[in-house]
Amino acid sequence: MSASLLIASPQLHDPWFEHAVVLLCQHDEDGAMGLVINRDGPVTISDVVERMDMDAERVPDRPTWWGGPVGGGAGFVLWRGKAKHDEGWTLDSDVAVSPSAERLADLVGSGQRFALVLGYAGWGPGQLDSELEQGSWLVAEIDADLVFETPLAARYDQALALLGLTVHTVVMNPISE
Repeated sequence: MSASLLIASPQLHDPWFEHAVVLLCQHDEDGAMGLVINRDGPVTISDVVERMDMDAERVPDRPTWWGGPVGGGAGFVLWRGKAKHDEGWTLDSDVAVSPSAERLADLVGSGQRFALVLGYAGWGPGQLDSELEQGSWLVAEIDADLVFETPLAARYDQALALLGLTVHTVVMNPISE
């Protein structure tokens, strides 16, 4: 599966992923990695930038996003554009992701709008495939406006709308916890 949006089925009652929208960055035989893009993180972007001794003068005091339960200290920047070959992922024509502190510094210095995601969602080999077969996730194409423009609280419903669905029209296989 290529880069896409994973949308938790309304019947998924996992405390980490209930009503989550995940930007899937990588999915292959070794497993999968993605970033939850519809939850506020624990600190602001300026807090992180200051802790990294970067000039925070041009950084808006926006919250980070909580990317998932794995690697809470790991940070990823998302921006409109393309990632360099060795720094991260270009997920579609207008969404890029990088774990690079240098990229964060470049974005801070440029004044370009970006998001900072702390933590990530990870799946072992075959795990995401199994969850997809069980009906835990719906899959949609990446929509840059949803990622960067839609308010976090509206992203779940908007992601379902990309598929022509609402929480009341989705009926997936029962999911056993």
